[in-house]
Amino acid sequence: MSVVKINVLNVPADMREELERRFANRAGMVESADGFEWFELLRPVEGTDRYLVYTRWRSEEDFQNWQQGEAFRRGHAQAAQAAQEQGQGHGHGHGQGPAATGSEVWTFEVAESTGPKS
Repeated sequence: MSVVKINVLNVPADMREELERRFANRAGMVESADGFEWFELLRPVEGTDRYLVYTRWRSEEDFQNWQQGEAFRRGHAQAAQAAQEQGQGHGHGHGQGPAATGSEVWTFEVAESTGPKS
């Protein structure tokens, strides 16, 4: 049964573009992980400042292996280096501090799923 991890990021309006740029620069780093099934960065439309980073994994073990692996460290180190080169502090920073003002991770099991019919 697949597992879904949703990283909920509180992102002030003036940091949205920066957050999205950082994720775009890391594109492709998770797709090759064993057990990876899906990724989406969900932008808030109205009523909230919370971005959702949605990933779906074959199992909790696959997610943990990725999170503890080299690709995860490399992706976060690359974001940190790019931010430093642009004078923005560490990878989650932007001169005045982090892009997100808070975060939490939600975990779900997929109880039922459907997709388009072929």
